[in-house]
Amino acid sequence: MHKLNIDTEEFKVNPQYRLQFEEAQGCYVLLFPEGLIRLSDSAAAILEGCQEGTTFEILVQDLNKAFPGVDGLEDDVRAFLEDALQQDWIQPVRN
Repeated sequence: MHKLNIDTEEFKVNPQYRLQFEEAQGCYVLLFPEGLIRLSDSAAAILEGCQEGTTFEILVQDLNKAFPGVDGLEDDVRAFLEDALQQDWIQPVRN
């Protein structure tokens, strides 16, 4: 697992995983060598925003633009990212 401060560091989807829409599953999935993880629409939207590297602040701004008026969005995104970090789905961007 990578050490990452979600509030201050840039992060991205771990390159060991690939985010894509899977027709057979009818949803977005994270593919990895041992299998796949089915994602909810909201999880896919969050990870889509992390593909190229982002910060928490920018990600929340982008999601607020895409989904205006969603109550608790920032807290939900933070909770998801903390779980994604535990699962090793995201990692810090290191220069």
